[in-house]
Amino acid sequence: MSKTTLLIIAGASAAAGASLTALVYGSKSKQSTPIPSAPASRPHLPSSNSSVSAFPSSSSTVPASVASLVDPNGLFQYGFPGPVSDLRSGFSLTSSFNRSTRNPHWVAEHITPQSLSISNGDRRHSYFTEDASVPALFRAKLTDYLHSGFDRGHQVPAADAKWSQRAMDDTFLLTNMCPQVGDGFNRDYWAHFEDFCRKLTTKYPSVRIVTGPLYLPKRDPVDGKWRVNYEVIGNPPNIAVPTHFYKVIYGETSPNLGENPTAQVALGAFVLPNAPIANEKSLSDFEVPVEAVERASGLEFASKLPKERRKRLCAENRCEIMVREFNKERPRLIEGGQNKSGSLAPYNQQGRSR
Repeated sequence: MSKTTLLIIAGASAAAGASLTALVYGSKSKQSTPIPSAPASRPHLPSSNSSVSAFPSSSSTVPASVASLVDPNGLFQYGFPGPVSDLRSGFSLTSSFNRSTRNPHWVAEHITPQSLSISNGDRRHSYFTEDASVPALFRAKLTDYLHSGFDRGHQVPAADAKWSQRAMDDTFLLTNMCPQVGDGFNRDYWAHFEDFCRKLTTKYPSVRIVTGPLYLPKRDPVDGKWRVNYEVIGNPPNIAVPTHFYKVIYGETSPNLGENPTAQVALGAFVLPNAPIANEKSLSDFEVPVEAVERASGLEFASKLPKERRKRLCAENRCEIMVREFNKERPRLIEGGQNKSGSLAPYNQQGRSR
């Protein structure tokens, strides 16, 4: 059966090459719905003295005297429970932060041939930084990564934001990070995937990328049931370690879609396991329908992009990663390193910082 309606390929292990974890989805096509406008600081809610009868009633036979006995909305006099997504618009990225997992829901970036041609930012002057815009109770902290065994993995890579130091600094906020496996993934296959995205600007004048974590179920070999299982790091443990990561890529054929609203967009979605991946693995093996990522993440990525304007990215491009030996490419891909130990220094020689 077609994987566009049934499954999302979700796994690869390094020793054996690749093992698959399939998520089965319904075969019904997804209805496109408009994206609601962004709310203010919190939704419009009734005041604490509002009656429940202010809302549409499921039954018109409930007497007013009974309906006024309770006021669930009185909770709001003490505050709005949430959930709250900390939306941050920076110089080089826009992100939505998940206070529960201490990871972003998604991080969006925009790259062009012009933006990648400018080198005004130097990663040696950037430091990993906690994001003070997130309340301290829900904030990811530098010490959470200390001795965790995971890299502070950029969702928007620093190499995509060289056009200014301020733009590059934005990529080092922890709201742009997730715990990632270092060797074999963050410092290897994932890095080459990011390079693949940058190379798309040789064909498209505008490329947009949304990146984020996933927490996908795996079938238990004993009882056959599906369960979500992931590690949590920090002290106390509070940062979830994603099982997978996604990228949704938009190759825009027009540099200004606002002036050309009928221009086609090459759309591609990929899901990679947070695990070492063999260099021989084809990127196309991780291609999935956009709808599969939407279903797994609870997010929408193309609800305002009509089907007739969409083209399949991997039908227009060879979705393969150019893998190079790290020691040969060290000056280009590894300037300093991603500090796997989680120390406060920006770099060392143990890994990669993009």
